[in-house]
Amino acid sequence: MYLARVTGRLVATTRTRGLDGVKLALIQPLDERGEAEGAMLVACAALSVGPGDLVHFIDGREAALALPDETFVPVDATITGFVEQAIVCGRDLTDDLTDEVATRDAGEGAR
Repeated sequence: MYLARVTGRLVATTRTRGLDGVKLALIQPLDERGEAEGAMLVACAALSVGPGDLVHFIDGREAALALPDETFVPVDATITGFVEQAIVCGRDLTDDLTDEVATRDAGEGAR
């Protein structure tokens, strides 16, 4: 199980059989300090997520097993839950999200 931040949503007009109705999200994996690590990934979302959410995901064969109706589909990662609080090296990663939302909302109000 790994930690990531959802950075966006994806829409696929053509899909492999078994992935119909499965939502896709773009995620940025995070390291043990809560910093971005590696390339962004496309992940299936076993639950409803949106940009900015702090989530945990699994990869490999287990990613396919986590989907509700399918057990053999070609997926590399699946989001399996929300992270309500993560304190890393004394820093609360969920506070980072609160700060991002406040900054974004202040910018939208100025328009």
